[in-house]
Amino acid sequence: MRRIHVGNALSAFGLGFTVPYLYVYVAQVRGLGAMTAGTVLAVFAVAALMVLPFAGRAIVRRGPLPVLLAALVTAALGALGLGLAGGAVSVLLAAATLGAGQAVTQPALATMIVDCSSADTRSRAFATQFFLQNLGLGVGGLIGGHLVDTTRVSSFTLLFAIEAAMFLLLVVVMATVRMPYSPRLADAPAASVKGGWKQLLGNRAMVQLSVLGFVLFFACYGQFESGLSAYGVEAAGISTSALGTALAANTLMIVVAQFAVLRFVERRRRSRVIAGVGLIWAVAWLVAGYAGLGHGSQEMATAAFVSTYALFGLGEAMLSPTVAPLVADLAPEGMAGQYNSAFALVKQLALAVGPAVGGPLGASLHAPYVVTFLLFSLGITVLALRLGRRLTVAQDQPWVAARSRVVARGGAPAESLAA
Repeated sequence: MRRIHVGNALSAFGLGFTVPYLYVYVAQVRGLGAMTAGTVLAVFAVAALMVLPFAGRAIVRRGPLPVLLAALVTAALGALGLGLAGGAVSVLLAAATLGAGQAVTQPALATMIVDCSSADTRSRAFATQFFLQNLGLGVGGLIGGHLVDTTRVSSFTLLFAIEAAMFLLLVVVMATVRMPYSPRLADAPAASVKGGWKQLLGNRAMVQLSVLGFVLFFACYGQFESGLSAYGVEAAGISTSALGTALAANTLMIVVAQFAVLRFVERRRRSRVIAGVGLIWAVAWLVAGYAGLGHGSQEMATAAFVSTYALFGLGEAMLSPTVAPLVADLAPEGMAGQYNSAFALVKQLALAVGPAVGGPLGASLHAPYVVTFLLFSLGITVLALRLGRRLTVAQDQPWVAARSRVVARGGAPAESLAA
């Protein structure tokens, strides 16, 4: 598990190194223009959408570790290709390679966490993963910003080379992992192999969680660097430096609050924790509305906008030990890889649609933008409570089920268990 967490941190550090500067690199440093740069960013999402439907089956058939190693080598080649590419075609091909490799690492690492944890430790394991990812992204972005120089292509080549080295270092670290045995499709009857996706779509609780996940990612992550930032600049008059402060406040909230929040949520119903996140994000959108529409001083508007990002961070810290373990607990034995990949696919869809919808809306229709995503946040609460009715005790309250198993092993009478 320690190696897996190191892997998460290294992967996030490498991405934080380059992703914030990708647009500038393609459009200005390579001189390929804004259209090509925008296409490169879209290619990341398209590549992920293309490979994730197949990644789940590969993880279940071969195990998460071989799939992870192949994905990391692919991502390293894509990163190195971006640093060396000079034309539009080569840049797009390298971006697609990096996007595909990075997309597959997410469900592979998540499945490794599932295989290396128990129901009792899973929430803490995923909370640690999310903490290290945000820390890695923040540190990587900070260091990368000091290395780049828009007047020198070589500084960006160095940046992408370091990212590729991070992925290859992760290959070395992960190659030393010895995974516990986990049932795979090769061990199952042929009928279950063919019916993997059909079985997943027949799981009503998983379908409801996927719909809920789409709304979560659409209303939060899909707005961070598109609609919400455009709204802040256009409606609230937020400067670029204040926008950077808001993004830093989001990361800082996650890093500071993650384990304090974990103590609170790990003994609560998962469905109600997610419902609570919807309410917190609704408050965040109200605060954002004040920032852009409240006609207060510029200082108050800036403070409100930074607070909006911090509130989103609090909600994210509550989701990290909740949603990913729930996906794992909904998966039948041996199918965690497919369920993780399906949920990652939902996330990528939301991240592709979110900026396309939120960007123009946040830049021009300020009040409708805030109202729309306020309603989406309240919708999260409604969907989470409805999902809770379909979950078993073990899925919604795993600590209760664990306590019952301990009592049962001790030979307690049935009346005690019923109580």
